Amino acid sequence: MRYVSTRGGTAPTRLSDAIAAGIAPDGGLYVPESMPSVPLPPANGTLAGTALRMLEPFFDGDPLEDDLPAICAEAFSPPAPRRELHMEGAHVLELFHGPTAAFKDYGARFLAACLSRLRRDSDRPLTILVATSGDTGAAVGAAFHDLPGVRVAILYPDNRVSPRQAHQLGSFGGNVRALRVGGSFDDCQRLVKGALSDTVLQADVPMSSANSISLGRLLPQMAYFGHASLQTEGLMNVIVPTGNLGNAVACLWAREIGMPIGEVVFACNANDTLPEFFAGLPYRARDAVATIANAMDVGAPSNFERLSHLFGGDDATRRRGHAEGVDDAEIRDVIRRHAASDDEIFCPHTATAIRVVERRRLAGDARRWTVVATAHPAKFDTIVEPLIGRTVAIPEALGAMLVREASAEPLAVDAGTFAAWLRRW
Repeated sequence: MRYVSTRGGTAPTRLSDAIAAGIAPDGGLYVPESMPSVPLPPANGTLAGTALRMLEPFFDGDPLEDDLPAICAEAFSPPAPRRELHMEGAHVLELFHGPTAAFKDYGARFLAACLSRLRRDSDRPLTILVATSGDTGAAVGAAFHDLPGVRVAILYPDNRVSPRQAHQLGSFGGNVRALRVGGSFDDCQRLVKGALSDTVLQADVPMSSANSISLGRLLPQMAYFGHASLQTEGLMNVIVPTGNLGNAVACLWAREIGMPIGEVVFACNANDTLPEFFAGLPYRARDAVATIANAMDVGAPSNFERLSHLFGGDDATRRRGHAEGVDDAEIRDVIRRHAASDDEIFCPHTATAIRVVERRRLAGDARRWTVVATAHPAKFDTIVEPLIGRTVAIPEALGAMLVREASAEPLAVDAGTFAAWLRRW
């Protein structure tokens, strides 16, 4: 299996090389040269077993091929249960049972397992750059903490993540450092992309990415969608809370390789780049606006390139997808109502998807839907607890992070300043 750039200006390469690079030399994102057709894994298998069966064709002929069973075992030890909601015909896919209580734990652990093997014989450390709107950075920090030969720089928008998210991001120390950027997530993302594309800087500081622009993050995220679909009667229709589009693209890729997945809907917050596009307007990246579903505060989703590449252009993409926006008032209403009526407590991001299900029910859509729960509500206590009138129990792993000391360094939105910081480190 070979991998090419979404922009077409890079020669096909091996998966290991694409993972190590993070971003293609022409500035595009790596995608499979062609999508394989994967036989359905057994419905009664483990999540790690399903991941192995789904990912084997993507690692065919790669130096990591023989390591893939061990990589899957390491990455997919946390469960990803799909359970029934009180809403008729609705289920929730819980992806927050990993060490940082967010779905990004799976992809981050997978990427760390890959890079630790690829860097076994290197005498220079690899610097992982990660821009985060909340959850990605903590997942990557936890996955790479104390890993030999690798260090991590986490960039997050200052005052635009929840207090507990900010504490997580700065709680690692050692080979993981947090930078609070005086701007938006999109500014953080631009700094990361600019550094990765700077060939002079790369010669001084070997770098890669741990955002969903990295294939090592995105490919494994197909696994829990495929595994959940095997537990579903018929096709699994999915509503995915969406910011940078990585999780949504992973779901579409899982469907593309043959998993029994039906319609995929993107639930967005007030950042309406995707809802506008799917409503027929030209794609227009813009600055993100701050919402209470902060991990989805993205105005220029990187993985739009992969979405367009998958379907072959704007019109074809619109025919194959749908996105809906949910504002803060609706998010608060969902959290308040469901906690009171059926004792279901959702994080703000999951609440966007719940609201989309409710709209579909009101419109007469009686199909079964699976809502993706991307984070544990305890990560957003300052938002959730005032709405429901009680405290949210903290998962044990998250609680352990919150009692550690935390610190983050300020960083201006300036590529030269960031490059100088990387060289000093």
